[in-house]
Amino acid sequence: MTSTPALSTHRPPSPRVAVTILAFVGIVVSLMQTLVVPLIPQLPTMLDTSASDAAWIITATLLAGAVVTPIAGRLGDMFGKRRMLIISLALMVAGSVLCALTSTLEVMLAGRVLQGLAMGAIPLGISILRDELPPARIGAAIATMSATMGVGGAIGLPFSAFIAQVADWHALFWSAAGLGALCLTLVATLLPESAVRTPARFDAVGAAGLAAGLVSLLLPITKGSDWGWTSPLTLGFFAAAAIILVLWGVYQLRVKAPLVDLRVSARPQVLFTNLASMTVGFAMYAMSLTFTQLLMAPAGTGYGLGHSMVMAGLVLTPGGFVMMLLSPVSARLSARYGPKATLILGSLVIALGYVMAFFLISETWQILVASIIVGGGIGLAYAAMPALIMGAVPLTDTGAANGLNALMRSVGSSAAAAVMGVVLASMTMSLGAAQVPTLEGFRVTFAFSIGAALLAALFAALIPRKTRETPAAVGAERESIKA
Repeated sequence: MTSTPALSTHRPPSPRVAVTILAFVGIVVSLMQTLVVPLIPQLPTMLDTSASDAAWIITATLLAGAVVTPIAGRLGDMFGKRRMLIISLALMVAGSVLCALTSTLEVMLAGRVLQGLAMGAIPLGISILRDELPPARIGAAIATMSATMGVGGAIGLPFSAFIAQVADWHALFWSAAGLGALCLTLVATLLPESAVRTPARFDAVGAAGLAAGLVSLLLPITKGSDWGWTSPLTLGFFAAAAIILVLWGVYQLRVKAPLVDLRVSARPQVLFTNLASMTVGFAMYAMSLTFTQLLMAPAGTGYGLGHSMVMAGLVLTPGGFVMMLLSPVSARLSARYGPKATLILGSLVIALGYVMAFFLISETWQILVASIIVGGGIGLAYAAMPALIMGAVPLTDTGAANGLNALMRSVGSSAAAAVMGVVLASMTMSLGAAQVPTLEGFRVTFAFSIGAALLAALFAALIPRKTRETPAAVGAERESIKA
């Protein structure tokens, strides 16, 4: 498969400008995942619906984001990464405006789906940086971009809680629309289109099959606790997912221009990196879910700290900034020791943070320190993953490969939401008329998170040694594409 030659008028962007714009885009887009978390208790009243139906406001965005990431990456490889980035941001703005103008469940769901469709922006941004920056700047830039997935989620909690507390809840979505419009303007005016393309016919059948398979898999994972894990509906979706994804895989191996090149994805370096991504994604989402509940639990539980949502978000915010601050450190470690070693180190640091949380969660500062340690590990791990992926795939397939890697993180996050939800719902105690999780329930979730982090380290250790992608190698590949 060949790629279109670079246009003579193409001028690469300033590295600082490109990194700043794309990192800002990544933070804004990932913020959509936690945007409505402060509204969860009030959503049934706001939308005049049941609690189970209101939960779809979260689920719809997660599903849309999981489905779109590999598809957006492939479309970016084929038709232009900047073009797909603009489309992603336009969908986010449209979805935000739609949510801001409604108080009905159906319209809100449509808007949240559109917001979720913007999640493809992060792997697209990573691919643009690899295409456009000087080879010597790629490692640190991609590490920073990759870390935005965690940063946006972390700062989203206090941001959303503060706006929801001081203004009408619709202001949340007007704020999201404004941030999205700013991102759209910056990308459209200051970021040139990447010259690296992969001309091919879009695999519409593969995209539809992947979407159907992912929805069938992730839907029962996120809703199984409501439906019942052994209910016919849950089991039926899991069975459908298995059948659809197997048939999809067979089709992808036979089609000339597949949506996802499974032969490349089966390479040990790509396969084990993706498996590590899934388990690190599990550990990241567990922090957001469990630490927030601990900080907000009433003091009457014996372990709760009784903080407001705003205060809980502020306590967890430093962990998000540590992810960003450690991204250049991760890049330097990867340049010296290889991204495999950095991924192992990050996974072990995550495990260390949860070990601290297992034993020390009686004071606010203890949860703060634990979240910073976990956030630091996630920053190291997330920043190393794109380097491993892109060191194993051709330059022309970076969008699709990064999209698949982001998908694996989403699968891990969805699995964490399901597992943690089941544990905390089954290990409860009475507090007045309410049932709240026990301290032992939280410790079980921390044990699961420790296990996930150690499993990520094991997967990383199984990644075969490979000659690191040097600046000269990247430059040579670009020149071969232009030729």
